[in-house]
Order: sequence, then structure tokens, then C-alpha cells
Amino acid sequence: MSLKTVCVFCGAKPGASPVFAEAAARLGRTLAERGLTLVYGGGKVGLMGVVADAALAAGGEVIGIIPQSLKTAELGHTGCTRLEVVDGMHARKARMAELADAFIALPGGLGTLEELFEVWTWGQLGYHAKPMGLLEVDGFYAQLEGFLDHLVAQGFVAAPHRAMLQVEDSPNALLDALAAWQPTVPPRWAESAPR
Repeated sequence: MSLKTVCVFCGAKPGASPVFAEAAARLGRTLAERGLTLVYGGGKVGLMGVVADAALAAGGEVIGIIPQSLKTAELGHTGCTRLEVVDGMHARKARMAELADAFIALPGGLGTLEELFEVWTWGQLGYHAKPMGLLEVDGFYAQLEGFLDHLVAQGFVAAPHRAMLQVEDSPNALLDALAAWQPTVPPRWAESAPR
């Protein structure tokens, strides 16, 4: 799969450890070095600002998508290559998904998880065939991964759908995995369709 744009979901806060900002900066630089456009939530605070600043400093293209209602609260990043102001959160997520060839989640809070799970659900249902992954930073997502495996064990998520989410601890390894991913998993409802 040829990647040109990568949507990154991440926190509007820096988190409790400096390793999170270091990872965000490393991802931003790596995207720029690989000639990939960063699509993200358009803020200049927290990890959002770090990943965007790093990509811009490395000569990369950065497209920010921010709702009008959050432009002031998240301090819209006016240094982006392009900053699009949209009507609300649904429009923000739809526009980011439209522009992205792949999705990566850095550490973050409820918004980061919600964005990741929404695009994953869309993929599971066959609304898109784009790869997605977690950039594991210092064990941040380890407990989530365990819970996802629990969902499979309890019969709520099919193993092939669980495997759609790539997990790596370096930006290059994750981007390589996303580029190699093939949309071979049937949509969830195709499994039980009448024959």
C-alpha cells in the first residue's frame, strides 16, 4: 500500500513523562523524512503541537483540522502548511479520515482513544480499507492491548479484526508495517451474511 498522508491521533496534553513528547517529535520528524504528509487535529498544544512542530521543522507538510469551537481552546496551530477550520468534531474526524491513507495513535486521552476506535470500527465494518496502528511508547498501550485480547477471548471481537491494529515501538517500524498491510479482512457483517 502506498502511503502519502498519515493521520496522527494524540493528546492535547503532554502527558506525565517526557518520553511521550520525545516519541511525538520522533514520529513527526520521521514522517517528514519519509516525505509523508501529517494530518492531525490542528492544535499547537500538548503532543499535537509537538508532532506538528517536529514535522514542520524537518521540512514536512502538515495539515491541521480543527473545529471552530476548539480553535481557541486548543490554540489552533497557525504554522501548519494548511489549517482547516470545520464545524464540529464529526466534521473534523470525517475530514481527517478522508485525507488520510493510514492512522497512527500516539499516547493520549479520551479523544485519542475515541478517534482510534472510530476509524477501527469503520475499518471493521468495511467503510474503509486503510491501515491503523499504535505507536507504543514506554508500555503506554500495554494494558489496552491486553484488554483487546480479552475482547477476542470473550467473543466480542474476531481475531482478524483485532489483528487489523498494528503495534510497533518505533516510527519507522510502524510506518513499514502500515505500508505493508493488506486489506484482506472481510467486513464484520460479511462473516454472518446469509448464503
